[in-house]
Amino acid sequence: MAARTGGQPLGESVERPDWVPEGVDVTVPNAARMYDYALGGYHNFAVDREYVERLERIMPGSMLAGHSSRAFLGRAVRWLADAGITQFLDIGSGIPTLGNVHEIVQASTPGARVLYVDIDPVAVAHSRAILIGEPRVDVIQADLRDTAGILNHPTTARLLDFSEPVAVVLSAVLHFIPDTDDPAGILARLVDELVAGSYLVISHGSRIPGFEAKAEEVQEVYQRTPTPLIPRNSEQLTRLFTGLDRMEIVEPGVVPIGEWRPDPLGGEPAPWFAMIAGVAMKL
Repeated sequence: MAARTGGQPLGESVERPDWVPEGVDVTVPNAARMYDYALGGYHNFAVDREYVERLERIMPGSMLAGHSSRAFLGRAVRWLADAGITQFLDIGSGIPTLGNVHEIVQASTPGARVLYVDIDPVAVAHSRAILIGEPRVDVIQADLRDTAGILNHPTTARLLDFSEPVAVVLSAVLHFIPDTDDPAGILARLVDELVAGSYLVISHGSRIPGFEAKAEEVQEVYQRTPTPLIPRNSEQLTRLFTGLDRMEIVEPGVVPIGEWRPDPLGGEPAPWFAMIAGVAMKL
């Protein structure tokens, strides 16, 4: 890939790596690839790296958000597996990297089934590549807002049995859904398909009191991507949970991401203070 220097815009002459799906514009930053870079992955472009580094300059420590979110995902999935959940629908799963849901849950429950969903063609292409030979795990390309397309997809029907409990995972994705797209309605449509004993897992970018000016700068960076960032505070995320029929938030509630059932032995990355998380069970 051609190097990017001096902060100048990428031109049309930028080389396309052979792993890039047709139609992907390598000059436009993308949240999934930015997340991949923050986690130390290599399926990203110069423009993605530049934008992550811009975020880091605006709010030092921003790259911790990806690591904190991934650590929370691991804790939540292990907790759900211990609770007996064997089916996972991970929407907004992102580009495959260490600590994917199926790797975590199958360590303790080899027969577990996992369906990944992402809108980004790079994320889907690489998910398909690593899932070859995994009959209980698959991926589809779809938009979180198209709940019918996800729930009625043939792959969903083949892999997941909604007459049994399912965990729906929305890790660091709901903050890309503006209020105008009705996030409460999206969640309600997903939860309506779940039976008692199912779970909803959400981690979300948060509003930070005292950092409003920096938050505006961060949002300006994401305005350059196809998915502008919509941070919400803990009260707003709690209302999204409590507005759902027969859903009860499990302890410790909606909390800063590092406070959701932290590993008592430690060894996790320092929690990023601009992320919150919660898990709810359907009664």
